[in-house]
Amino acid sequence: MARPDTDLPARGIIPELEFSTKAPAQADVLLVGVFAGAEDEIELPDHGLLGRSELREVCEGLAAVGAQTDPGSITRIPAPAKSGVEAVVAVGLGDPEELDDETIRRVTGTAARALKKDKSVVTAINTLGLAATVEGLILGGYDYRGLRSADDTTDVTITLIGERGDKDEFVTAQIIAEAVVFTRDLVNTPSSHLYPEAYANVLAAEAKRHGVKAEVLDDAALNDQGFGGILAVGGGSARTPRLVRLQWSGKKKAPQVGLVGKGITFDTGGISLKPPAKMENMISDMGGSAAMAAVVFAAARLKLPVNVTATLPLAENMPSGTAIRPGDLITHYGGTTSEVLNTDAEGRLVLADALARASEDNPDYLVDTATLTGAQMVSLGSRTAGVMGTDELRDTLAETGAAVGENAWAMPLLEEHDEQLKSPVADIRNHTNSRNGGMLFAARYLREFVADDTEWAHIDIAGPSYNTEGVYGYTVKRATGVPVRTLVSWLRTLT
Repeated sequence: MARPDTDLPARGIIPELEFSTKAPAQADVLLVGVFAGAEDEIELPDHGLLGRSELREVCEGLAAVGAQTDPGSITRIPAPAKSGVEAVVAVGLGDPEELDDETIRRVTGTAARALKKDKSVVTAINTLGLAATVEGLILGGYDYRGLRSADDTTDVTITLIGERGDKDEFVTAQIIAEAVVFTRDLVNTPSSHLYPEAYANVLAAEAKRHGVKAEVLDDAALNDQGFGGILAVGGGSARTPRLVRLQWSGKKKAPQVGLVGKGITFDTGGISLKPPAKMENMISDMGGSAAMAAVVFAAARLKLPVNVTATLPLAENMPSGTAIRPGDLITHYGGTTSEVLNTDAEGRLVLADALARASEDNPDYLVDTATLTGAQMVSLGSRTAGVMGTDELRDTLAETGAAVGENAWAMPLLEEHDEQLKSPVADIRNHTNSRNGGMLFAARYLREFVADDTEWAHIDIAGPSYNTEGVYGYTVKRATGVPVRTLVSWLRTLT
């Protein structure tokens, strides 16, 4: 019998997607896309799911109700008789000359939410972009209900019609989207249920399902091996910290990739206590670790011929008599010492240990991601991640993120932070007591724990990881799953 803490208390609901080379005999809804034609006319691509007369009737019906073609606009009309469906849902695609994968993801994400009350849907909109359609439908249709007792959501099945040779692309896109969903589920789980020990158990159980090797270090093992940063941050909580290592071995002679993700299951700020307003959103402070775990599992499910190891420090940052204080000194894994100026700059303390450990593997590439600084949002807003590190890898990941719809921007490491990093009583200090360039200083701090000559990048996802704004496109409220698709896309280029 499975232990109760080896799975999450709730999972998000997503549409069930099926792929077929022919349309089912009956369905509740036909989903179609509509373009903006000349003189504001509606253009409805013929994908073979409607006869010529039915196609004309749908066009006339949409025109009669004033259907819009702006990207993401939704219009529902009764279906023609003998069409095999009860209703037609049209989603606007905009100008056909401007259609791209990101537009497809956004409009199908919007359409997925409009279909939540339906049971069966058929579409060939995927012929405009199969992978983008799969990602849009799954991610836009994601609904996390938590532990609410009432459930008014219908389990909708969406059948995508395509060519036989498209099945592999469909399955790949589905696996990648499900990796994002797994990340969202982890981040959305409240800290009452997802604390370091329970989190480590969930990851270990998931690893077993996918043929991934898992190693979990408890607080005693962390103490024996000298993980001073993780122990210091987790020392104020009754829930002791963990370090999880997940390893996928895809091919013996293949690139070695190290991934590191911040796993603060709840962040009060510690002694440097955060303001209470919106502190409930700090369940999301483990978003980096969730994303990196999901990337490893996706690599395993896709059987990518790369070798990927994720090193994930998990801790809860709480104020108590045993919590670290401003002015304390920490000895990190590997021996570097830090002076703690601010206990709310705790993410870099646990990442430091993990980066030092990951560097021992001599990876060809080392990437870390974290909901690390409020300064990221000041610099780049809530939807664009900051990427820092060695020039080539930094630029590659920023470009990859932009290409898959996870906006990212390459940022520099500043010379002046070399001096500001110095401490009179330790090797380095974890904060500058200044708001200026805070995101860049944090990355400069982390660089101290990366082995020389390692291709390294740090991705700050403080804003993009957790959406507190309105729903848009395929981005729902709360956890987003950034930057899973960026990293999986990048790993696929290494094969």
